[in-house]
Amino acid sequence: MEIENVINKIVQGRLRKGYSYENMAEELHLSVPAYRKLEIGETKLSVERLFQISVILEMPLSELLDIGDERMVQNNYHNDTVYQQKIEHFYQENKEITEQLIRAKDELILQLQKEVEFLKSKILS
Repeated sequence: MEIENVINKIVQGRLRKGYSYENMAEELHLSVPAYRKLEIGETKLSVERLFQISVILEMPLSELLDIGDERMVQNNYHNDTVYQQKIEHFYQENKEITEQLIRAKDELILQLQKEVEFLKSKILS
């Protein structure tokens, strides 16, 4: 996608929200001339700044970049290990609670099985 298209989406979003250069500059902690330079393409738009603008304008990045959600797949294979470690850590922290819930579920199943047997015996007698 051309950067001009991204900038046009930002301008459209700003106007849709009724924001002025001043509003955007203040939200982004920039001077008004510095923000204006972003919108006219004199200053390069960083990824960090694009994220900030996305939040301010309440526009998803996929909309600003004009790409469908199906193309917003993130391939963070190197982070899989980190996520797995976090899941394991979460499980260990909550292991006692998990075990209590499993015991309670098993007890409830046993109780319900006894009630079913009791009701069967009443129906058959």
